[in-house]
Amino acid sequence: MTQVFFLPGAGGSPEFWQPVADRLPAAWTKRRFGWPGLGTQAHDPSIRSLGDLGALVKAEMTAPVDLVAQSMGGWIAARLAIEYPALVRRLVLTVTSAGVDMGKLGATDWRETYRRNFPNAAPWITDLRASVNLPVDRIAAPTLLLWGDADPISPVAVGRHLAQRIAGSRLEIIAGGDHDLARLRADEVAPLIAKHLGTGRAA
Repeated sequence: MTQVFFLPGAGGSPEFWQPVADRLPAAWTKRRFGWPGLGTQAHDPSIRSLGDLGALVKAEMTAPVDLVAQSMGGWIAARLAIEYPALVRRLVLTVTSAGVDMGKLGATDWRETYRRNFPNAAPWITDLRASVNLPVDRIAAPTLLLWGDADPISPVAVGRHLAQRIAGSRLEIIAGGDHDLARLRADEVAPLIAKHLGTGRAA
């Protein structure tokens, strides 16, 4: 049985991936995570770091799963794929940092806009001053990289960098796609994810 975990970015909403999830086969088991304290999600004082969010996901990985992740959620997904390779069957990273130096690859800083949009979000999320490096070269799960060519937060250069470092990965570029391409361009994104996860078709 295909089991898919959807991880949002710093916006934190479990609804972010709903348009894509709705277009994937109904027979698949789907779990959409939200991030406590991020975006407009309710706070949880026990959540104080990306590692804490990763622990929430790991606690539900009782069997191999596919991880489909957006932006900051991609760091969490990549770390889980590195640390628990037997539990991550396939990986989809969408406009993410995945632990690389974003500034050197031309990314703009998202923190000021984020704090304006989500003034009540947990302070720790914008206190992260740089991407926490990850040895992404160690990712063994088959990996699909989805990027838009109009995304200043995670530019295509990031996707190309990851494609070079993650063995056997495939980079798909959505023309005109921005940082919300997974939500706004679900008709294009869902078939790519469905094919990567094993059916070759969307629902």
